[in-house]
Amino acid sequence: MSTPGPAELHAPARTGGAAQLAPHVRRIVAPNPSPLTGPGTNTYVIGSAAGCIVVDPGPDDRAHLERVLAAAPGPIGGVLCTHSHTDHSPGATWLRAATGAPVCGRPPPADEYQDEAYAPDRSIEDGDMFEAGAARLRAVHTPGHASNHVCFLLEAEGWLLTGDHLMSGSTVVILPPDGSMRLYLESLRRLRAMPVRALLPGHGAVIANAPEEIDRVIAHRLKREAKVVAALGRVDGGALLDALLPVVYDDTPTALHVLARHSLLAHLQKLLEEGRALLEGDVWSAVRG
Repeated sequence: MSTPGPAELHAPARTGGAAQLAPHVRRIVAPNPSPLTGPGTNTYVIGSAAGCIVVDPGPDDRAHLERVLAAAPGPIGGVLCTHSHTDHSPGATWLRAATGAPVCGRPPPADEYQDEAYAPDRSIEDGDMFEAGAARLRAVHTPGHASNHVCFLLEAEGWLLTGDHLMSGSTVVILPPDGSMRLYLESLRRLRAMPVRALLPGHGAVIANAPEEIDRVIAHRLKREAKVVAALGRVDGGALLDALLPVVYDDTPTALHVLARHSLLAHLQKLLEEGRALLEGDVWSAVRG
C-alpha cells in the first residue's frame, strides 16, 4: 500500500480545478462552492485507457460534466454515487445518457435532502467490488451522514473515497431523521479497523493520515457529546433543543448554529437510543439516578 506523494497531497481542491492524484486517480472539483461544500464537490475519475469509473458526478452542471468526460483516459463503464444528496448525484443522469454507463448507488431515503432525479440502475451492497482497468474499488456501507451513504476503498493503495463521511476542513453535518450519530460513529470505528491509509474526501484536499484523522473526528464527536450530557445535567425539568444549542455550541459561530442544530438533534437522539436521555414532547432531559 502507498500514500499519495507530497506534490499530490498539497494540491489544493480549487473550485473548477482538476488534479491528477495518481496515474489512475483524477479529481475534478465542481463549481458549487458553499459553506457546506467547501470549494465544491469532488468528482473522481478512477481508471486508465482500459476503462474508467466516475465516483460522485456532482451537480447537474454541463461544463463540469464535460470536464469529467474529458478527464477520463478511457471509456466510462460505471457511475458510482456515495449518496443521493443534491451536491453529489444529480450529474449521474447526464453522464448515463452521454456514456451509457449504469448508475450505481443505494436507494434514496425519503426526506427533503435527496436528489429527485436520482434513479440508480443497480443498488450497491456492502463489499461489492468495482473494477476500472487495474484499479479495484470495494464498497463500504457507511450510514450516518445519510442512511444510503457508501465509501469506496481503492484496495491496493488503501485510499478511501469518503463522500461526505469525512471531509477536509469541515465537520460533517448529521441530518436526522435519516442521519444517525450512533451509526456515524459506528461507521467511523469500522473504517478505523480497516487498512485505510489516506482519505480522498467529497469536499476538500486529500487527507494523508487516515487513522489519525478518523481518531480526531471520533474524539471531536465524543467531546461534543460530553457537552450535551453536561448541559442536560445542569437543567432541572429538561430543556428545549434550541435552549441547548447555544450552550453546547458556544465555541461555534452563531451563523453556523442553523447547521449545528441538526447535529445537536443527532447527538440527543443517540443518547435517547442508548437510554441516556429522555424526551417528553419537545423537552429533553438527562436520565438521573
